[in-house]
Amino acid sequence: MLIAGFPAGAWGTNCYLVAPAAGEECVIIDPGHQAAQGVEETLAKHRLKPVAVVLTHGHIDHVASVVPVCGAHDVPAYIHPEDRYMMSDPEKALGRSIGMPLLGELTVGEPDDVHELADGSRLNLAGLELTVAHAPGHTKGSVTFRMPEQADIPPVFFSGDLLFAGSIGRTDLPGGSHADILESLARVCLPLDDSTVVLSGHGPQTSIGRERATNPYLRQVAAGLGSGTPTAAPRRGM
Repeated sequence: MLIAGFPAGAWGTNCYLVAPAAGEECVIIDPGHQAAQGVEETLAKHRLKPVAVVLTHGHIDHVASVVPVCGAHDVPAYIHPEDRYMMSDPEKALGRSIGMPLLGELTVGEPDDVHELADGSRLNLAGLELTVAHAPGHTKGSVTFRMPEQADIPPVFFSGDLLFAGSIGRTDLPGGSHADILESLARVCLPLDDSTVVLSGHGPQTSIGRERATNPYLRQVAAGLGSGTPTAAPRRGM
């Protein structure tokens, strides 16, 4: 399997290109702010042909390059219906203006072909199987994508802004809920095997085992504690 990722734009959002191998079809995950050039360079480097863009949620730092990327390659985008409006109205999603200079660099709107994601659905794209889990808390329509273990490759979990190395996504923007993100951590993350590789929306790669042992939020839900916020590990993401 080939997974090529790079941080893009003002928020350093991780964009991933996933394929069975170099020279084959691929899926693009979260092409955010200023990600289009990095996408094209990665496609050329690995001789990949995109078949779809899939989105963990609708914040502008994850979707800003969806229109140009989908348009350049005539591929659909997949997003949960609760977050679909954010592609066309990013300021409403944030509850504030994101700034005129930044807006001037964005192509706001939907691509021509949009598919809506549902909890538990399985996407079979580019020879890959991605299992969708609805994971609200950071936004109402946040989702994760899980790929099963293959041969000697451990399971891979694209967590978006649900789970980071040592932290979780912020919950203070419109549609966010601390109680919901803790429930999502318990329901979506805790059942995963410790060997599962976590590729998140921001920051470095980690694993479920490492986060189960060290992440204060995951330890909180594993212990069945209340909804209070740990004092350690500041939350990341837009």
